[in-house]
Amino acid sequence: MAETSIPENELERILSLADFDLDYTNHQDSFKDLARLAAKVAGTDISLVNLIDTFTQWTVSNHGLDLDQMPREDSVCQYTIMEQDHFEVEDLSTDARFKDKFYVVDSPKLKYYYGIPLKNDDGYNLGALCVLDTETKEISPEKIELLKIIASEIVNRLKTFKAIDALKLKLDDATEKQKKVAHDIRGPLGGIIGLAQIISEQGKDNQIDEVLEFINLIYKSGRSILDLADEILNSDKPQAVKSDEFNLLLFKDKLEKLYLPQAKNKNIIFKIKVSPASGSTPFSKNKLLQITGNLISNAMKFTPNGGEVIVDLNLKIKKGEANLLRIKVTDTGIGIDKQTIRTILSGSAESTDGTGGEKGYGFGLTLVKHLIESLKGTLNIYSEPEQGATFEVNIPQA
Repeated sequence: MAETSIPENELERILSLADFDLDYTNHQDSFKDLARLAAKVAGTDISLVNLIDTFTQWTVSNHGLDLDQMPREDSVCQYTIMEQDHFEVEDLSTDARFKDKFYVVDSPKLKYYYGIPLKNDDGYNLGALCVLDTETKEISPEKIELLKIIASEIVNRLKTFKAIDALKLKLDDATEKQKKVAHDIRGPLGGIIGLAQIISEQGKDNQIDEVLEFINLIYKSGRSILDLADEILNSDKPQAVKSDEFNLLLFKDKLEKLYLPQAKNKNIIFKIKVSPASGSTPFSKNKLLQITGNLISNAMKFTPNGGEVIVDLNLKIKKGEANLLRIKVTDTGIGIDKQTIRTILSGSAESTDGTGGEKGYGFGLTLVKHLIESLKGTLNIYSEPEQGATFEVNIPQA
């Protein structure tokens, strides 16, 4: 069985990570410059920006090693998030915890590791910035301080992306108000610009340089605000799916990209079905990747090699009331007894190991239940021992 390392504040930590509502496939370019800079500072061939959720280490950006994800129990960074300052392994090939891992035994045959926790403002380690090499290294204290600065900048960018997403949502909600403001400011600004232009032309005749310069500034400032008003007025052109939305087809593609590698790794058949009638209707993607991803990873954990995990996505259109998004994750795994189902739904489930020896963390389903309730949704579980399990999530959509 793989050895695992779990922080004492694990539930709070994964809740903090879920609060960022990240799509782990979308940030490769967002941190690429920082990953490259970290490797250059440390003098290593490889650097990774890793975020660690309940089951998986997601490499959101990499330099020198083409890696997207790996099981949490196989990672070195699972130990880094246990630390306050750093975690270092001088030779992975002689450390009992790592010497048999695929990245040590096979290409690129890594030896050296140095990781710094990615700590948020509440003190929770969301993941790690790590530098790695095929040769042993020694990093000076000055370079370590620079790596810590880079790690802080990674967290700052995560916070910035979250703020931008929140702002986009507010802007979408305030479209009509924006249009009214834009109309209100456009008329007076047009008059100011026209007046400034007339004065500017008269000033040229009189060669009043100071007045000309001042009026030119007014003209340029007014012009830029007028352009902004036009941009706001034109921003409500028809758009099938906004940045904070999915439809069933997009949702299906995203889940396949994220979780097909895990299914192939365990030799599990993984299928996603969508209801064709509502496949292109948009709905909020808020927390959906975190909810569904945890259910899929949990299903794969308890499904043996050669088994199946099927995801069924359905959006029920209701006239005059909220649409209903239904997500069903069904597996052919070891099943759950009624007492365990009651324990899960009460939010007090304990961890158990998976069919392939994967170490349980005991927090995935607790996180899912918390997120579903925050969206005013419901969770149902249908299962019998040795008969597989179905997790059904219903979330109302405005």
